[in-house]
Amino acid sequence: MRRDPSSSSIPDETITLVDALLAEQQSLTAVDKFSRSHDRHAEPVQTRYYRDLILLAKPGPGAQYAFEVDLDQCSGCKACVTACHSLNGLDEEETWRNVGLLHGGTFLKPVQRTVTTACHHCVDPACLNGCPVLAYEKDAVTGIVKHLDDQCIGCQYCVLKCPYDVPKYSERLGIVRKCDMCSSRLSAGEAPACVQACPNEAIRITVVDQASMSATYRESASATNLFLPGSPAPAYTVPTTRYRSAHALPESLAAADAQELHPQPAHTPLGFMLVLSQLSVGAFTLEQVLPQVVEYRAAPGLRPALGLAALGIGLLALGISTLHLGRPFGAWRAFLGLRRSWLSREIVVFGAFAGLALLHTGLLWFPPLQRTWLPDQLGWATVVTGWLGVFSSAMLYHDTQRAYWRLHSSGPKFMATATLLGAALALVLAVGTGSPSPLPASLALLVLFGTVAKLASEWPIFRHLQNEEFTPLHKTARLLEGRLGLMHRSRVALGLVGGILMPAVFALGMTSSRPAAPGSLLPFIHAALILLLSLGGELLERRLFFIAVQPVKMPGGIAA
Repeated sequence: MRRDPSSSSIPDETITLVDALLAEQQSLTAVDKFSRSHDRHAEPVQTRYYRDLILLAKPGPGAQYAFEVDLDQCSGCKACVTACHSLNGLDEEETWRNVGLLHGGTFLKPVQRTVTTACHHCVDPACLNGCPVLAYEKDAVTGIVKHLDDQCIGCQYCVLKCPYDVPKYSERLGIVRKCDMCSSRLSAGEAPACVQACPNEAIRITVVDQASMSATYRESASATNLFLPGSPAPAYTVPTTRYRSAHALPESLAAADAQELHPQPAHTPLGFMLVLSQLSVGAFTLEQVLPQVVEYRAAPGLRPALGLAALGIGLLALGISTLHLGRPFGAWRAFLGLRRSWLSREIVVFGAFAGLALLHTGLLWFPPLQRTWLPDQLGWATVVTGWLGVFSSAMLYHDTQRAYWRLHSSGPKFMATATLLGAALALVLAVGTGSPSPLPASLALLVLFGTVAKLASEWPIFRHLQNEEFTPLHKTARLLEGRLGLMHRSRVALGLVGGILMPAVFALGMTSSRPAAPGSLLPFIHAALILLLSLGGELLERRLFFIAVQPVKMPGGIAA
């Protein structure tokens, strides 16, 4: 192998492989050439892909950055999804941008559109409003909704609040993360990864007026079609993404996966927390109410025992709730969102309930202190605070805008759970402390009536099976009847046996002419089974409460 002497530093000699490699290393790499081109202020060929698709001027007052998607240009190649995943270093199953499909129209004129979606950086973001630790902020200049990873405790309430399935929980990190419109790239004059990666230039960054969008979406009766057909109603958060098409989109356009049923995460610690906290509130309520209607002298140990059991169960509920958090040691900051977040309100109210319950139970067990501490007033304060906590729990889920969790549905369920389980616990302790038969019989009947009310509150969901449209409630009913049918039937069976049949038999036995012999364990075992079966039924119901809910979501997104 020979080279021209003028092109080599080793003239008229044979060039070895080593010499060739050394000569090659002295040449400029692609990175070096690109760097020198920038230094000479030359415009790279790719400039249009990361500058022409963004606005270099910052938004003015009342305006903000927003994504703009050309539905006619999106081909569904998912280059935007891949680029976002790669640039942001997401976990394997974590995606901040999704691609879905809309279809509709008529038989003679069908319509299909591919849709790419990410965070809509809403004018009134639900994730920000619901966060109990203020781990979200909306930039005052750009309008970008950013997640503050160091503030997040991993409660995942923002995941439930966002109707667009934007925040994603990372099991590895124990926090939620989301799209921030590649704000660091924007600040450097470069387009977000998804914008730059799209081969058809279907995504770009634009500026929108916040007041105008709020008025449009919150005053128009057809706001959903103004935003994107087949998507959640935009009046809730006022999303800023603009979807445009040169052709009018038919109103019949719907997500291709609109009829799919997606069981949701069970959130097991939250299910236990809800049931046990409501049991505690119901037990404290009976501890205060029973002295007003029955005589305690025959069983002086019942009231202290009931208070202690209710306190222990309430504290256990609060402890279990922290297992849901990715970063439980940051839970003490949950009061920061009190002004806007129902989760903060629930935590603060139940914290006050626990403190009052501890003081009240202490007075029950140390009678000498009752002369100075007004035990009745403290007891009623505990009860009122507990019911405020139950109301906060119901509002917490109502505020997610999910139809199955609306207050008119979840409120009666939570109240019935507190009543029947509180009565079941009081029944066990009344039998264990030797209370006269009228009291245990009355408590058994209260369990029965509470269970009837609870099952009655769960039944109306199946009326939606008659609907031909695939509404969220229709899909929830289909899940409860089909894929979750065994769990639902088990829940009903436990309610019927433990909450209706056995309490009825117990009440009849207590009022019969042949009561159980003194010292017999049968009444206590019977009462304990009522409590265990009822508790099992309520835990299954609360599991179904989380799994069966079907949120409205963006086309192609898997809501959580």
